[in-house]
Amino acid sequence: MPRALFPALAVTVYHGGATAVGYLNAAPGLGALIGSLLTGHVARVQRVGRAVTICVVGWGLAITGFGLVRWLPAALLLLVLAGAADVVSSVFRMIIVQQSAPDAMQGRVNSLVFAGLQGGPRLGDAEAGVVADLAGPRVAAWSGGLLSVACAIVTCWAIPQFWRYQSTIGPARAPALGSAGRARSAGEGQPEPARETGAAGQGTGGPGLTRQS
Repeated sequence: MPRALFPALAVTVYHGGATAVGYLNAAPGLGALIGSLLTGHVARVQRVGRAVTICVVGWGLAITGFGLVRWLPAALLLLVLAGAADVVSSVFRMIIVQQSAPDAMQGRVNSLVFAGLQGGPRLGDAEAGVVADLAGPRVAAWSGGLLSVACAIVTCWAIPQFWRYQSTIGPARAPALGSAGRARSAGEGQPEPARETGAAGQGTGGPGLTRQS
Protein backbone atom coordinates (compact mmCIF):
# COMPACT_ATOMS: atom_id res chain seq x y z
CA MET A 1 0.00 0.00 0.00
CA PRO A 2 1.75 3.22 -1.14
CA ARG A 3 0.72 5.28 1.90
CA ALA A 4 4.00 7.17 1.86
CA LEU A 5 2.98 8.60 -1.52
CA PHE A 6 -0.47 9.83 -0.51
CA PRO A 7 0.57 13.40 0.43
CA ALA A 8 2.54 13.88 -2.77
CA LEU A 9 -0.22 12.38 -4.91
CA ALA A 10 -2.88 14.48 -3.21
CA VAL A 11 -1.01 17.68 -4.14
CA THR A 12 0.52 16.89 -7.52
CA VAL A 13 -2.14 14.61 -9.09
CA TYR A 14 -5.46 15.27 -7.36
CA HIS A 15 -4.74 18.93 -6.57
CA GLY A 16 -6.12 18.63 -3.07
CA GLY A 17 -4.83 19.20 0.41
CA ALA A 18 -5.18 17.60 3.80
CA THR A 19 -8.76 16.50 3.03
CA ALA A 20 -7.63 14.53 -0.01
CA VAL A 21 -4.88 12.89 2.04
CA GLY A 22 -7.46 11.90 4.64
CA TYR A 23 -9.70 10.35 1.98
CA LEU A 24 -6.77 8.40 0.55
CA ASN A 25 -5.85 7.04 3.97
CA ALA A 26 -9.43 6.13 4.84
CA ALA A 27 -10.29 4.32 1.59
CA PRO A 28 -8.23 1.14 2.24
CA GLY A 29 -9.70 0.92 5.73
CA LEU A 30 -13.21 1.12 4.31
CA GLY A 31 -12.33 -1.66 1.88
CA ALA A 32 -10.93 -3.77 4.72
CA LEU A 33 -14.18 -3.32 6.64
CA ILE A 34 -16.23 -4.40 3.64
CA GLY A 35 -13.93 -7.35 2.98
CA SER A 36 -14.10 -8.49 6.61
CA LEU A 37 -17.89 -8.69 6.35
CA LEU A 38 -17.44 -11.19 3.51
CA THR A 39 -14.95 -13.47 5.25
CA GLY A 40 -17.66 -15.53 6.91
CA HIS A 41 -17.92 -17.57 3.72
CA VAL A 42 -14.22 -18.44 3.42
CA ALA A 43 -14.82 -21.91 4.89
CA ARG A 44 -16.53 -22.85 1.64
CA VAL A 45 -13.30 -22.25 -0.29
CA GLN A 46 -11.14 -25.35 -0.47
CA ARG A 47 -8.41 -24.16 -2.88
CA VAL A 48 -6.91 -21.71 -0.44
CA GLY A 49 -3.61 -21.29 -2.28
CA ARG A 50 -5.39 -20.13 -5.41
CA ALA A 51 -7.57 -17.81 -3.36
CA VAL A 52 -4.51 -16.11 -1.87
CA THR A 53 -2.93 -15.72 -5.31
CA ILE A 54 -6.10 -14.26 -6.83
CA CYS A 55 -6.46 -11.80 -3.95
CA VAL A 56 -2.84 -10.68 -4.22
CA VAL A 57 -3.08 -10.26 -7.99
CA GLY A 58 -6.33 -8.33 -7.56
CA TRP A 59 -4.68 -6.14 -4.96
CA GLY A 60 -1.72 -5.46 -7.23
CA LEU A 61 -3.94 -4.60 -10.20
CA ALA A 62 -5.99 -2.24 -8.04
CA ILE A 63 -2.83 -0.45 -6.88
CA THR A 64 -1.59 -0.31 -10.47
CA GLY A 65 -4.83 1.34 -11.54
CA PHE A 66 -4.61 3.69 -8.59
CA GLY A 67 -1.23 4.87 -9.80
CA LEU A 68 -2.54 5.49 -13.32
CA VAL A 69 -5.81 7.35 -12.73
CA ARG A 70 -6.01 11.08 -12.17
CA TRP A 71 -9.59 11.34 -10.91
CA LEU A 72 -9.82 11.21 -7.12
CA PRO A 73 -13.14 9.26 -6.85
CA ALA A 74 -11.77 6.55 -9.14
CA ALA A 75 -8.56 6.41 -7.12
CA LEU A 76 -10.55 6.04 -3.89
CA LEU A 77 -12.64 3.23 -5.37
CA LEU A 78 -9.50 1.36 -6.39
CA LEU A 79 -8.07 1.76 -2.89
CA VAL A 80 -11.31 0.36 -1.44
CA LEU A 81 -10.97 -2.68 -3.70
CA ALA A 82 -7.34 -3.07 -2.69
CA GLY A 83 -8.20 -2.91 1.01
CA ALA A 84 -10.92 -5.56 0.61
CA ALA A 85 -8.60 -7.88 -1.33
CA ASP A 86 -5.90 -7.42 1.30
CA VAL A 87 -8.03 -8.43 4.30
CA VAL A 88 -9.55 -11.44 2.50
CA SER A 89 -6.07 -12.52 1.45
CA SER A 90 -4.84 -12.26 5.05
CA VAL A 91 -7.61 -14.59 6.24
CA PHE A 92 -6.68 -17.23 3.66
CA ARG A 93 -2.99 -16.85 4.48
CA MET A 94 -3.64 -17.45 8.17
CA ILE A 95 -5.63 -20.57 7.28
CA ILE A 96 -2.58 -21.92 5.47
CA VAL A 97 -0.28 -21.04 8.37
CA GLN A 98 -2.51 -22.61 10.99
CA GLN A 99 -2.98 -25.82 9.01
CA SER A 100 0.58 -26.22 7.71
CA ALA A 101 2.74 -25.33 10.70
CA PRO A 102 3.23 -28.09 13.32
CA ASP A 103 1.68 -27.38 16.70
CA ALA A 104 5.11 -27.12 18.33
CA MET A 105 6.10 -24.34 15.89
CA GLN A 106 2.87 -22.33 15.78
CA GLY A 107 4.24 -19.61 18.08
CA ARG A 108 7.45 -19.11 16.11
CA VAL A 109 5.72 -19.21 12.74
CA ASN A 110 3.04 -16.73 13.80
CA SER A 111 5.68 -14.41 15.26
CA LEU A 112 7.36 -14.30 11.85
CA VAL A 113 3.99 -13.66 10.19
CA PHE A 114 3.29 -10.68 12.43
CA ALA A 115 6.83 -9.41 12.02
CA GLY A 116 6.21 -9.40 8.28
CA LEU A 117 2.87 -7.66 8.73
CA GLN A 118 4.50 -4.91 10.76
CA GLY A 119 7.77 -4.54 8.88
CA GLY A 120 6.69 -5.29 5.31
CA PRO A 121 4.64 -2.11 4.78
CA ARG A 122 7.46 0.04 6.15
CA LEU A 123 9.89 -1.52 3.68
CA GLY A 124 7.30 -0.85 0.98
CA ASP A 125 7.19 2.80 2.03
CA ALA A 126 10.96 3.01 1.66
CA GLU A 127 10.83 1.41 -1.80
CA ALA A 128 8.03 3.75 -2.88
CA GLY A 129 9.97 6.77 -1.65
CA VAL A 130 13.12 5.79 -3.53
CA VAL A 131 11.22 5.17 -6.78
CA ALA A 132 9.21 8.38 -6.35
CA ASP A 133 12.43 10.34 -5.95
CA LEU A 134 13.76 8.85 -9.18
CA ALA A 135 10.66 8.72 -11.40
CA GLY A 136 7.80 10.46 -9.61
CA PRO A 137 5.02 9.33 -7.23
CA ARG A 138 2.68 8.00 -9.93
CA VAL A 139 5.35 5.70 -11.35
CA ALA A 140 6.19 4.54 -7.83
CA ALA A 141 2.53 3.65 -7.20
CA TRP A 142 1.74 1.69 -10.35
CA SER A 143 5.15 0.01 -10.52
CA GLY A 144 4.68 -1.24 -6.96
CA GLY A 145 1.34 -2.76 -7.96
CA LEU A 146 2.87 -4.54 -10.93
CA LEU A 147 5.72 -5.77 -8.74
CA SER A 148 3.17 -7.36 -6.38
CA VAL A 149 1.51 -9.15 -9.30
CA ALA A 150 4.86 -10.37 -10.58
CA CYS A 151 5.88 -11.64 -7.13
CA ALA A 152 2.62 -13.60 -6.81
CA ILE A 153 3.13 -15.23 -10.21
CA VAL A 154 6.79 -16.05 -9.53
CA THR A 155 5.91 -17.52 -6.14
CA CYS A 156 3.33 -19.87 -7.65
CA TRP A 157 5.81 -20.86 -10.35
CA ALA A 158 8.65 -21.49 -7.89
CA ILE A 159 6.44 -23.18 -5.27
CA PRO A 160 3.68 -24.95 -7.23
CA GLN A 161 2.41 -26.71 -4.11
CA PHE A 162 1.33 -23.30 -2.83
CA TRP A 163 -0.95 -22.80 -5.86
CA ARG A 164 -2.32 -26.34 -5.39
CA TYR A 165 -2.77 -26.06 -1.63
CA GLN A 166 -6.24 -27.05 -0.40
CA SER A 167 -7.77 -26.49 3.00
CA THR A 168 -7.98 -29.58 5.18
CA ILE A 169 -11.17 -28.44 6.89
CA GLY A 170 -14.45 -28.06 5.05
CA PRO A 171 -17.60 -26.26 6.17
CA ALA A 172 -19.39 -27.87 9.09
CA ARG A 173 -22.60 -29.66 8.19
CA ALA A 174 -25.18 -30.97 10.64
CA PRO A 175 -26.07 -34.61 9.90
CA ALA A 176 -29.58 -35.01 8.58
CA LEU A 177 -31.32 -38.00 10.11
CA GLY A 178 -34.18 -39.45 8.13
CA SER A 179 -36.34 -42.37 9.17
CA ALA A 180 -33.54 -44.81 8.38
CA GLY A 181 -31.06 -42.71 10.35
CA ARG A 182 -33.36 -42.57 13.39
CA ALA A 183 -33.80 -46.34 13.22
CA ARG A 184 -30.04 -46.83 13.17
CA SER A 185 -29.63 -44.43 16.07
CA ALA A 186 -32.28 -46.25 18.09
CA GLY A 187 -30.61 -49.59 17.44
CA GLU A 188 -27.08 -48.45 18.43
CA GLY A 189 -25.45 -50.67 21.03
CA GLN A 190 -27.80 -53.59 20.32
CA PRO A 191 -26.30 -56.56 18.53
CA GLU A 192 -27.82 -57.48 15.21
CA PRO A 193 -29.39 -60.76 16.44
CA ALA A 194 -31.21 -58.90 19.21
CA ARG A 195 -32.72 -56.48 16.66
CA GLU A 196 -33.83 -59.39 14.56
CA THR A 197 -35.44 -61.06 17.60
CA GLY A 198 -37.15 -57.80 18.47
CA ALA A 199 -38.47 -57.49 14.95
CA ALA A 200 -40.18 -60.82 15.48
CA GLY A 201 -41.70 -59.56 18.72
CA GLN A 202 -39.84 -62.10 20.89
CA GLY A 203 -37.01 -60.02 22.37
CA THR A 204 -36.60 -56.83 24.38
CA GLY A 205 -37.09 -54.67 21.31
CA GLY A 206 -40.75 -55.53 21.02
CA PRO A 207 -43.05 -54.39 18.21
CA GLY A 208 -41.87 -50.80 18.51
CA LEU A 209 -38.56 -51.70 16.94
CA THR A 210 -40.45 -53.40 14.13
CA ARG A 211 -42.26 -50.14 13.39
CA GLN A 212 -39.00 -48.20 13.35
CA SER A 213 -37.51 -50.68 10.92
